[in-house]
Amino acid sequence: MESVNFEEMRRSMVESQLRTSGVTDLWVLAAMGSIPREDFVPLTHRSTAYMDRSIALDDGSVLNPGVSTALLLQAADVRADDHVLLVGKQDSYVAAILRTRVKALVSVTADNVVAAQSAAPYSLMIIDGAAEELPAALVNLAAEGARLVTGIVEGVVTRLAKGYVHKGKIALKSFEDSEIAPLPAFARKPEFVF
Repeated sequence: MESVNFEEMRRSMVESQLRTSGVTDLWVLAAMGSIPREDFVPLTHRSTAYMDRSIALDDGSVLNPGVSTALLLQAADVRADDHVLLVGKQDSYVAAILRTRVKALVSVTADNVVAAQSAAPYSLMIIDGAAEELPAALVNLAAEGARLVTGIVEGVVTRLAKGYVHKGKIALKSFEDSEIAPLPAFARKPEFVF
């Protein structure tokens, strides 16, 4: 049986997927080129860990494609002194990437954003998934002028988006169509109709 060269696969992801998709942020390229993505997927998916597609994880969550992750982090303009809230698992691939850049990182799951309240306000919020609507409880955790990056769901299309918090509100502007897994906790609530 042929062994898999994960280091070569990481290099190939950086050169053939990230750089060719407009990822130029050196810290993102360095982190994604050194962190073993294969360690964050089930054993049955290790050989495909570097393909540019989503991978279902054993706990029901999803590892988003490398390009989507890189573009989201690049748009976030992550600074070493940022106080970051990651809506995603603390032992996730995205959390591992962020730890190479920032010291102040808090991670919460999408269905438990109130757990991040004790460390608020945050200068940067990163949602590792796509939202149909953002809960007010999440936006209330942001500092004035905070940056927020996320995927957004628009019909059947998902896009990456960025916004800034101003007076407790945020307007998101999409910047790239990209595959990113929808987060059920951030689905639009059904409206009552007669």
